[in-house]
Amino acid sequence: MRVGIGQMDAHVGAIAKNRDVILSMIGEAEAAGCDVVVFPELAIPGYTPLDLLWRPGFVPACEEAVATLAKRVGAMTVIVGSVAAAEASIATTNRTDPSSTCDGAGTELRNVAHILSQGREVGRVAKIHLPTFDVYNEKRYFTPGEGVETHVIAKTRVGINLCEDLWIDDGPTDLLASVGAGTIFNLSASPFYVGKPEIRRRLVHRRARENGVTIVYVNLVGGQDDIVFDGGSFVTNAEGEVVFAAPRFAEGLFVADLPCGPIRIRPEDPAQELRSALVLGIRDYVHKNGFKNCLVGLSGGVDSAVVACLAAEAIGPERVHAVYMPSEFSAAMSGEDANEIAHGLGIHFLEISIADLHARLRSLLPQVASGLVDENLQPRIRGLLLMALSNQEGALVLSPGNKSEIAMGYNTLYGDTVGALAPISDLYKDDVYRVAATFRDIIPQRVIQRAPTAELRANQRDEDDLPPYAELDPALRALIEGNASREGLLAAGFPAALVDEILRRYYQHEHKRRQLPPGIKVTPKAFGSGRRVPITNAYRQ
Repeated sequence: MRVGIGQMDAHVGAIAKNRDVILSMIGEAEAAGCDVVVFPELAIPGYTPLDLLWRPGFVPACEEAVATLAKRVGAMTVIVGSVAAAEASIATTNRTDPSSTCDGAGTELRNVAHILSQGREVGRVAKIHLPTFDVYNEKRYFTPGEGVETHVIAKTRVGINLCEDLWIDDGPTDLLASVGAGTIFNLSASPFYVGKPEIRRRLVHRRARENGVTIVYVNLVGGQDDIVFDGGSFVTNAEGEVVFAAPRFAEGLFVADLPCGPIRIRPEDPAQELRSALVLGIRDYVHKNGFKNCLVGLSGGVDSAVVACLAAEAIGPERVHAVYMPSEFSAAMSGEDANEIAHGLGIHFLEISIADLHARLRSLLPQVASGLVDENLQPRIRGLLLMALSNQEGALVLSPGNKSEIAMGYNTLYGDTVGALAPISDLYKDDVYRVAATFRDIIPQRVIQRAPTAELRANQRDEDDLPPYAELDPALRALIEGNASREGLLAAGFPAALVDEILRRYYQHEHKRRQLPPGIKVTPKAFGSGRRVPITNAYRQ
């Protein structure tokens, strides 16, 4: 069987555009002599449309797109993810409360794979297991499928399932194998985080060996708000060995001839993997939202340097504008390093001193500003200037905050937190340094070696206001990604004083995190759509 894998970068809501990309890949697959071409989960509407699914005309537009694809398909089989609707039972639907009727009351939606051949739809498979953890909320929108069935493609009996269905022990994959499927096609929209590709491969290895089936895993690629899909579609044989692997972070049609021999998957450098994910996330966020340019407040520090480098790689240096805004507390080396980074990248560079404006604002307050009040005036002035320049240049501001700072509330609302996107907000400080090392030809070594400082007062260092990052980052990982309690942190060997300081600040600043720009998720638990914590709460353990 010759299989085409349509690893596509779907644009949520761009239904006609997604349809045309699929049509183009169908043409490529036909020219390559494919027996079947498979596209990811929700390839037609994009993953995930959220409440757009309930907007008038959205689902009918998806159904019309599928009908158009079906008419185009000849002898080759096309399997494509989309959404389908039916009228819901009145007995199970609240149609009285206005908030319910706004949320699609009376309509039953299913997350489906359409099977198209010979100018028509020849089958349809609905997703059975609808995840609700982390960034997923599929039970809010979809009704689960009710069973499995097999189909014959190129004289091979195959089964089809969608994303989460593959992850369930004794689930749809096992059922499909038990009724005769020798090959399983899984249509996925599986978000990236560091380590996820290996988790997927181990899972598919196990499923293939358990059931003696070939598995074709087809994943979405591209950025969608705070999520990145990394592609990396692959095929395993019945022994669970990878026999084909598509590139990661790249859109395209990829062809696999089955059966074929096993291949070796080379391990990826985690820092380079982070870089690739963040570049893709920035690129798609900017382009899919109709913008061309980005604006970065370049301070001379490592965080803003990494953001500038990522932006230049994502959209091109000619579309990145950097502005250095020194105050009376800025060291000469900060300006020198900011200038060198901008020059090395070939991005636009502007310097605006905020010293006079800072002095003027300080004097306007009823009491002359000092301490934290005076320190926070400076990032707020910079935020004001960045947003003004954003209006002038039509550029999206990129916020430079990292996860360590954000977790501890070590940022200024309406200051260094302004922006449309916070690309490194899911990188701990040690991760920032790892990514910075991949730009060693651009970022001066002294930027990496210099003690981190916000330069908001004389001789300030981050570690005057925060625990040392070498101690802070491991504890935050245990707290956020490991969901450790206070007792768990203490049992892991973290000092009580450090634990109590982290917990105090972590809980105290939830209101700040709720107002931050969206970030790009690269860990199992990011500050974003997959984390639902009340602002108002008294829990401190």
